[in-house]
Amino acid sequence: MTNSTATVAILRLPRLPQLPTALQTVRCDPATLYRVSGHATDEPYFGRANTYRFDDPHPQVAARFGTCYLGASLAVALAETLLHDRNPIHNHFMVGLAVIQARFVIRLTGEMLILANLTGAALRKLGDHAGLSGTSSYATTKAWSAAIHAHPDAVDGMLYMSRHKNDETALVLFHRAAPKLAMASATPLSVHPDFGQVATQLGIRSAWP
Repeated sequence: MTNSTATVAILRLPRLPQLPTALQTVRCDPATLYRVSGHATDEPYFGRANTYRFDDPHPQVAARFGTCYLGASLAVALAETLLHDRNPIHNHFMVGLAVIQARFVIRLTGEMLILANLTGAALRKLGDHAGLSGTSSYATTKAWSAAIHAHPDAVDGMLYMSRHKNDETALVLFHRAAPKLAMASATPLSVHPDFGQVATQLGIRSAWP
């Protein structure tokens, strides 16, 4: 076996997590979270499209649990949405003003959330590594999400490292968390007081006329 072959074998993501009887969890105040959305109403929205990293892969749409993605900061929420499918040009991301003006920063209020911890040592003990949030292949990540959703602990969602800003965390909430939550505010991204600073941090250009 060559070194490269051995490396691939070691780093391959396990199809399913090695779930313990009790999940390692963290508590999260929804008021600390950020969501960037194209809608100013009906948030938080839990989608069933089977499109994103931790969506339910069930073949029948009606049988899927919904998912809602958020960031621990505005920078994470922007990186995971506006920059998700963009490549930098000379170290900057060119984002049209119309795109910025069509987005809202959603803030939540509600009860404390209980999340499965998929970061650091907690993730490693489940048999996985940073590839869970870094891989561009979603078959395994969706299977992990479905397995954790089905766990008897009935957590509200999962905490993981952001792929697009990998020094901070992101979250996916399962639809069963919806009764705990309400939208506190929906601020147009273009006038959000922190947008200018975060845009500079992330290298977003063409944000203003």
